[in-house]
Amino acid sequence: MGTTLPHAATGLPLCFIHHDQPENNMSDQSQESLPQAAPVEEETSTESPELRSILDGLKSLVPQARAAISKANDLKGLDAVRVEYLGKKGHLTEINKRFGKLSTDERPIAGRMLNLHKGEILTLFKKRTDDLEARELEDTLLKETVDVTLPGLRPPLGAHHPVAQVTRQITDIFMNMGFSLRYGPEIETEWLNFDALNVPREHPARDMQDTLYADRGYVLRTHTSPTQVRNMLDMEPPMAVITTGKVYRHDSDATHSPMFHQMEGFAVGEGISFGHLKGVLHEFLEAFYGAGVKVRFRPSFFPFTEPSAEVDVWSDAHGGWIEVLGSGMIHPNVLKNGGIDPEKYTGFAFGLGIDRLTMIKYNVPDLRLLFENDIRFLRQFQ
Repeated sequence: MGTTLPHAATGLPLCFIHHDQPENNMSDQSQESLPQAAPVEEETSTESPELRSILDGLKSLVPQARAAISKANDLKGLDAVRVEYLGKKGHLTEINKRFGKLSTDERPIAGRMLNLHKGEILTLFKKRTDDLEARELEDTLLKETVDVTLPGLRPPLGAHHPVAQVTRQITDIFMNMGFSLRYGPEIETEWLNFDALNVPREHPARDMQDTLYADRGYVLRTHTSPTQVRNMLDMEPPMAVITTGKVYRHDSDATHSPMFHQMEGFAVGEGISFGHLKGVLHEFLEAFYGAGVKVRFRPSFFPFTEPSAEVDVWSDAHGGWIEVLGSGMIHPNVLKNGGIDPEKYTGFAFGLGIDRLTMIKYNVPDLRLLFENDIRFLRQFQ
């Protein structure tokens, strides 16, 4: 069926043809013509009760492990959880032991599920381990943080031995007065140790119970006096020399030691008198003990000096006079043995025990304390 209308320009009729649309029932016809799918029937389960029990156990194991892992607050606690689930007697191992009850077809199924859940648990352990290690590292860094504003910690320092301190003090005093410091050997010839110092053969100091003899006329020097003759032979007057060092004798008790320290001093020149000796020793003792120290000279005897004197100082701590050194004018025979003309030159000499002065200075009751190297004792002199 159509409709005719005149054309606006030509007057010719235009014809529109209307097609009647059939009802849309093609899809319905097509659907009716397709074969209908048969309904999916649920597969009948062939799992054995043992397999189902294993799978259920594995399924529930992961959330249990996750909860236990999250509660572990340190690596030690986390390791205990690991043993509980993955150890030789852990949950997974116990489940794995049950695989022997499964059929041949069921074992691969159970094995895949066990590996799957084990992997999940291992991933949880790895993440928790990383978190706890990071936390412990952070805690350690916080505890070990160095406060750079704090004062530094100084290592403990040692100190000079009290005998070394006194030796240095004594030598400094005499060197400031113009004396030079020279040394001699500890193994000395018998001639220099005794004969050159005017010590006769029958003198008791030469007995073997007092002197340590070596072979071929050598001894361990019993005093530092041999350096007098050695230096006289090496030097020309005027001279003023001191020497310090170890000396050795057969002696050992609270106030004596087989090895101890001495200081020797002497001066040789024209016109040197006993007054010079007193002046030098007064100067030394005041510098060592302090100004105003009381000093006295007592007549004495030494083979190598004439006249000779013992020198004492007054000690309030000891309530009396204390002998500190021996001194005197050098004997003419000693000057001759040193190659010095006693008609032209004179000299004085003095000697003291450094250990004895150390005991007096620091009120040490027993000489042996100075040689025991007890750190508790030595720390008092730092």
